[in-house]
Amino acid sequence: LSTVRGSDGIQLIQGPPRFTNHDSFQQDSSKNCKVSIFSRDGKLFGWCNGEVINIVNSADSTPLHTFDLPKVVGLELSPKNTILATWQTYTTGKDGTAGVPNLQLYDLKNGKCVKSFIQKKMQNWSPCWSEDEKICARNVNNEVQFFEDNNFDVIANKLHLQKVSDFELSPGDHPCKVAVYVPGSKGAPSFVRLYQYPNFSGPHSAVANKSFFKADRVTMLWNSKATAVLVTASTDVDKTGASYYGEQTLHYIAVNGESAVVQLPKNGPIYDVVWNKNSTEFCVVYGFMPAKATVFNLKCDPIFDFGTGPRNAAFYSPQGHILVLAGFGNLRGQMEVWDIKNYKLISKPTASDATYFAWCPNGEHIVTATCSPRLRVGNGYKIWHYTGSILHQYDVPDNTELWQVSWQPFTDGVFPAKPIIYQPVPGEIPAEESKPAQAYRPPALRNKPVTSYKLHEDEPPQSVKPQSTEKPMSKTALKNQKKREAKKAAKQVLHIVIRQYSPVQSVPIWHIT
Repeated sequence: LSTVRGSDGIQLIQGPPRFTNHDSFQQDSSKNCKVSIFSRDGKLFGWCNGEVINIVNSADSTPLHTFDLPKVVGLELSPKNTILATWQTYTTGKDGTAGVPNLQLYDLKNGKCVKSFIQKKMQNWSPCWSEDEKICARNVNNEVQFFEDNNFDVIANKLHLQKVSDFELSPGDHPCKVAVYVPGSKGAPSFVRLYQYPNFSGPHSAVANKSFFKADRVTMLWNSKATAVLVTASTDVDKTGASYYGEQTLHYIAVNGESAVVQLPKNGPIYDVVWNKNSTEFCVVYGFMPAKATVFNLKCDPIFDFGTGPRNAAFYSPQGHILVLAGFGNLRGQMEVWDIKNYKLISKPTASDATYFAWCPNGEHIVTATCSPRLRVGNGYKIWHYTGSILHQYDVPDNTELWQVSWQPFTDGVFPAKPIIYQPVPGEIPAEESKPAQAYRPPALRNKPVTSYKLHEDEPPQSVKPQSTEKPMSKTALKNQKKREAKKAAKQVLHIVIRQYSPVQSVPIWHIT
């Protein structure tokens, strides 16, 4: 099941193998559907159509709640579907008086508002819950406030750090860990610290710490097992003038206290960083175009280098067995689908003008979309098989826009990994054939031989694991080899030839010992 939201309303699509409108969902044709969301387990679906917020059951579209909140532009459901968080733009009175709280939390059992907050900025507006909902956290005025068991009347704990600007809760169940970022000031470095809830007091309460310079902002990414965090530090301006996009560095921090700077062999921006589901490796797309992509292990050593190509994004399948490298945005939409276990290329489809990519939870299908406002023409979406076949395509009518496309989520384990196939599955629509563009030639050169010239040399994919040329010997063979070497050394006799001169005869005298 997937949702499609645009200027002509919102609808649910079911499939594969057939892609049709959801039987029981009544399409909302409102032209002002500002936001829509699935719950994390995919059982609930909610949207705001500019008049009310509707929460329905995803399976049969049974209405659960309706909230009279026409101006809401942000929705979030807690992991166990207990709380609905809504956000609308904060406004003050005409006389400058403080506005009313614009962040509301509703209990989905009875539909009542349990707490309201003032949240002026839309960035990071939603509270963060642990997966068991035992902890909920908000960043308020240089401190992270923690609530327990969805009791928002009492602040259970506080993590106070001067000028803390961001935090991330770890995935998984209790005990929960927290990564916090504090930007540097007055010559002091920025730093990221890891804590285990609720151990926040004391000079040695942090389980890990990493400080660094050159960071105006960071993104922190936990792996699924909550054992390590990848921190991408970025500056707005590259003082060396090498890059228009500023300067980026990548740092690795583990909960056991280990930390390192991930060494990237090519200079340039860091476009994307993603963890594999197995939490033992991660992929980085980096470097000036054509960009490189490399898989690293937990020691930050490179495992496999995919070479160079027109790419700026990476996407692991939910099962972690397939990796897609893609170039969207100002690139042509070329994708490379790789079998991660064998590091073998599966397919190379092209999704022209794509602005959005997402894996289906089954790990077999992919959706790419061209959405507004990134592109306001040619909006639509395609559903692919990872072998490169297009299974379904939808183009929005003229004078309409596509705003959002999303898959229905499912809990882990519902779709186990299937054996990878390399032959394209039958598709309803022929795949795009990328025609090589011919370079412009002035009239004076059109009848002359073509001279090939490359701006850069493409690097092929290659394994970068340290490989031993000799097979490892067994313990018995190694023991016998040592015995043979000892016997050989005992039989050898060292002969030293010394040349001296007789003081009387002035002839050499040889002594052999």
